[in-house]
Amino acid sequence: MNEPVKPDDIDTVIHERVRLAIVAALAVSPQLSFNELKSMLELTDGNLSAHSRTLEESGYIVVEKTFRGRRPHTTMRLTLKGRKAFERYLKTLRQIVDRGDRDGDAVP
Repeated sequence: MNEPVKPDDIDTVIHERVRLAIVAALAVSPQLSFNELKSMLELTDGNLSAHSRTLEESGYIVVEKTFRGRRPHTTMRLTLKGRKAFERYLKTLRQIVDRGDRDGDAVP
């Protein structure tokens, strides 16, 4: 039998809504530019920068800064560690939902 899922089992780095959106977007795209993510998620430069820094410091994404001509170009991609953390996060949420279904507490 599976052990009960505890609140501490949820990855707090990913759980924050903006970081979750960033990781989810990168999980289905091999790489996205800063501007693509900013537009897709309707974020400000500062908001995306702050949250991507947290994800990068956790080892969940790689941020690459290059130039295209004379213009800076920043891209982001999910690392293997980040992909595994996202998969664990989704598995934890599924366990919570499944447990609710088994206990009869789920809302129809």
